[in-house]
Amino acid sequence: MELTGRRIWIVGASSGIGAALAGALDARGAHVAVSARRESALRDLAGDRMAVVPVDITDGPAVRRAAAQVVDELGGLDIVVLSAGYWKQLKEFDAESFQQHLDVNLSGMAHCIEAVIPLLEGAGMIVGISSVAGLRGLPGSEAYGATKAAQINLLEALRVGLAPRGIDVLTVLPGFVDTEMTSDNQFPMPFMVTAPAAARMIADGIERRQARIVFPWQMGIFAKLAPLVPDRLWARLFKPKP
Repeated sequence: MELTGRRIWIVGASSGIGAALAGALDARGAHVAVSARRESALRDLAGDRMAVVPVDITDGPAVRRAAAQVVDELGGLDIVVLSAGYWKQLKEFDAESFQQHLDVNLSGMAHCIEAVIPLLEGAGMIVGISSVAGLRGLPGSEAYGATKAAQINLLEALRVGLAPRGIDVLTVLPGFVDTEMTSDNQFPMPFMVTAPAAARMIADGIERRQARIVFPWQMGIFAKLAPLVPDRLWARLFKPKP
């Protein structure tokens, strides 16, 4: 897919992967609109090159209004990148924090998908940023991992269901990326990549119309092997230290 001239909406673009991807796609000639809650951060990123459409994705009607504004700003829509996310490590299981993960990572993604499907019919693409954390359960990641697993399943189902309507779906499974979201983590984060490197790999995957991207390559191996590890062995391998 040639990205020059493509009209792309990036949701969750105020920092991290979303912000880096906005810059990468703009550099490849795309017409980009950026959204998130933090309008000032969006405007710092966008300058006079990108359309800025602030939105809180937990508000379904607001997402629909934002989608309509993006179409007005760009003159249509070819690709949407769903990069917004929430992460908090659970020291103790916390239903309130679990709900916040659900509201942003899962319901927020659903609000965006609902809004853009009618706009993308014929030759569009939905790019969903999930995580390798959705492949197997890890202590402390009960809420985040559960929502990422649900995203993977959701995007896979959409890929099949939307194909007859001419809409491609790309699932992105990053490992650890050096962003605001990971900056406070107090545990090892092997094979970490920079946000610009992640953005480059995602942009390449969009151009190639891939169905799934896992990066870095070491996490690609993890993605293939993790489902094969017996459950009790997995639990022993990742048992928290006392």
